[in-house]
Amino acid sequence: MATKASRSAARVMMAPAVILLLGWMLVPLMMTLWFSFRTYLPLRGGDLGWTGFDNYVRFVTSSAFWPAVQTTLIIVLSVLVITVVLGIFLAMLLDQPMWGQGIVRILVIAPFFVMPTVSALVWKNMFMDPVNGIFSHIWRFFGADPVSWLSDAAMPSIIMIVSWQWLPFATLILLTAIQSLDSEQLEAAEMDGAPKVQRFFYIILPHLARAITIVILIQTIFLLAIFAEIFVTTGGAFGTRTLSYLIFQRVLESQNIGLGSAGGVYAIILANIVAIFLMRIVGKNLDN
Repeated sequence: MATKASRSAARVMMAPAVILLLGWMLVPLMMTLWFSFRTYLPLRGGDLGWTGFDNYVRFVTSSAFWPAVQTTLIIVLSVLVITVVLGIFLAMLLDQPMWGQGIVRILVIAPFFVMPTVSALVWKNMFMDPVNGIFSHIWRFFGADPVSWLSDAAMPSIIMIVSWQWLPFATLILLTAIQSLDSEQLEAAEMDGAPKVQRFFYIILPHLARAITIVILIQTIFLLAIFAEIFVTTGGAFGTRTLSYLIFQRVLESQNIGLGSAGGVYAIILANIVAIFLMRIVGKNLDN
């Protein structure tokens, strides 16, 4: 049992890391809040003083704000559904004994370690190029006209690219959860005559509740800030401009760091709302 002295020593040893972590998070946040209430033009005079909520009003009243929020939510929800559903399927498949199981798991998880910019360029040039892409050759093989994916089907293309990047993460977390499931429960249910569908919905899925909640929470935080894939592929055109990309464009257009900071605060608020909503709704339903 830990004594009072050992607990105090542990707190002292952890304090530097905690202080560094808090500074790493709080300093940028406080700077963002500070600049959001000011007109800061680094290339045109620097700090021009306090503007109050003008940056917030200007950003939210922009005609592009709500479409960008809608696009962001569509991408986030679509990717979450795809990665969770396919992640459960792949996790159950990889949990089965097979030849070369370790190699297969590494190949499935590998895309997660590819940089978003690199993966977006690979999809753009190797797969979705309307002239020399693999998809265009497949279309021609079946006698169909090639599809210009990044213009005619820009939103599905972005969702496909981002889902491919995040599917390995969901698979890894869900596979770990499945491997912690007590096999005796499944064996008992099988001996009682429970079909596979019932074993999945009444034993496996409830056991995965916490893992699914973790996947949704972590992916939501990162997906709300999606930028590189859109910058490399569509440049925000064809209805793919997300909130993060809108912030980037507004800063470039106005050269006003304060306006971009106000957009960043809106992005933080949106991320917290979506994360809390998904945690409560999804977590509650799965636990029940």
